[in-house]
Amino acid sequence: MITAIEALSRLRDGNRRFVSNQSEAGALGNHGHRAALAAGPEPLAIILGCSDARVPAELVFDQGFGDLFVIRVAGNVVSPSQIGSVEFAAGRYGTRLVVVMGHSQCGAVIATFEALTGRTRSPSRNLLSIVNRVRPSMETVLAAAGDDVNPEAVIADAVRANVRTSANHLRHGSEVLERLIQEGTLMVVGAEYSLETGVVSFFDGVPER
Repeated sequence: MITAIEALSRLRDGNRRFVSNQSEAGALGNHGHRAALAAGPEPLAIILGCSDARVPAELVFDQGFGDLFVIRVAGNVVSPSQIGSVEFAAGRYGTRLVVVMGHSQCGAVIATFEALTGRTRSPSRNLLSIVNRVRPSMETVLAAAGDDVNPEAVIADAVRANVRTSANHLRHGSEVLERLIQEGTLMVVGAEYSLETGVVSFFDGVPER
């Protein structure tokens, strides 16, 4: 299994290919490759991303069948099922890199902003479960903004704050993951995908090059 640093480099290279319209992963979807994966995948990274249809991790990072273990949920929030999924992939497949990836103009973050500022009616009980997980990050950003609230700036800042919160939840919300991190066999980083440019920016927990 490749190291977390090597996996991160491959994701960066893949994103550069994606942005420059030079994707290569399509060839890895052939019958022979799919059949070889039946015995078990060896994903190079675990991606906890948003369910937004505009952010398919395999395309964004130009990776093929079996390359990524992808967990998607609105707002890239962390609940016990997401933690368990990360634990599973890290333990079963030995994957050493976890990327929590948010994106610009995230609908879950916008919904939280609207709920906290009274711009919409109360969300349903189920949607509220997502809003409440984004709420702490949004409240911190709103408090910093004070009375001069620029919705676009607040939402942009909250997207990154929410990524940091989710990444920290993975780092400190699981004895299994904490142990792997302490042993140096797992790294959790945070990233943001730009809908406008296609570029993924890694900004949290990334070692200096």
